[in-house]
Amino acid sequence: MATLSMFYGIIISMFYGDNKRHSLPHIHARYQDAKATFSIPDGELIDGSLPPKKMKLVQAWIVMHEEDLMANWELAINEHNIFAIEPLK
Repeated sequence: MATLSMFYGIIISMFYGDNKRHSLPHIHARYQDAKATFSIPDGELIDGSLPPKKMKLVQAWIVMHEEDLMANWELAINEHNIFAIEPLK
């Protein structure tokens, strides 16, 4: 697992070679004890949950960084190093 970004107490990560369980491009978000998985193309919740305000922040961040996230997805599923992405400010 590699951390892509951190903002407002939320940690965004991507797992290397993680296209088996959820075949669509996705990220993992953690906030305190809550965990959620979001699809990259549309920011939809795939699994888990976050507090509503934190969920909206993650979904907005996905929209803002979709191209970078998709580039990282291709790197990660091919087990190459991924790059950090700017946090929300």
